[in-house]
Amino acid sequence: MSKGASTRCAVLGHALALASEVGLEGVTIGTLAERAQMSKSGLFAHFDSKEALQIAVLDEAVRRFVESVVAPALRQKRGEPRLKALLDNWLGWSNADFMPGGCVFVASIADLDDRPGPVRDRLAASQRDWLDTLATAIRIAVEEGHFRADLDPAQLAQELLALAYGTHLMTRLLRNPKTEARRRVAVDRLLASARRTPRRTEPLP
Repeated sequence: MSKGASTRCAVLGHALALASEVGLEGVTIGTLAERAQMSKSGLFAHFDSKEALQIAVLDEAVRRFVESVVAPALRQKRGEPRLKALLDNWLGWSNADFMPGGCVFVASIADLDDRPGPVRDRLAASQRDWLDTLATAIRIAVEEGHFRADLDPAQLAQELLALAYGTHLMTRLLRNPKTEARRRVAVDRLLASARRTPRRTEPLP
């Protein structure tokens, strides 16, 4: 790795940590220069605008997410074992040392959800890609016979995403010590429902 690439990598590490604490809107050339102990002119050599910096942070977050969450899970058996690996690795992602404030995606959603532009588009794309990854893993579990044939993969993927982001709220904001145990109960319930054929309800007289 060249010196310039090495410096950029180190700077993005600082920026990712900062974004996890204050959200992407809090990551500016000025705040990052202070965190990375670099001059603003030195940072401008790598990122020519706040927008370019924020998109680069998201790209780095996605790269690390794939590396630590998705890639290891793909080595597991197709179907439910792979889905469970994705979910377990996802939990570890929120507690990664390089994100002291928790998941950078969650930290940035409140800032960007109503702000159109390239940064919001990149954040939204990352979440759509993750939903598609979960839905694909669920669909494969259906094909492998682990889940019932009438299961809606997109529905279950959305429920898992909502559960995980709710867990982040309970853990980070409310500091509830029972959050992780309750998350596991909820995930187990969702997966059990995915395996089980729903009971047929008799029409009311």
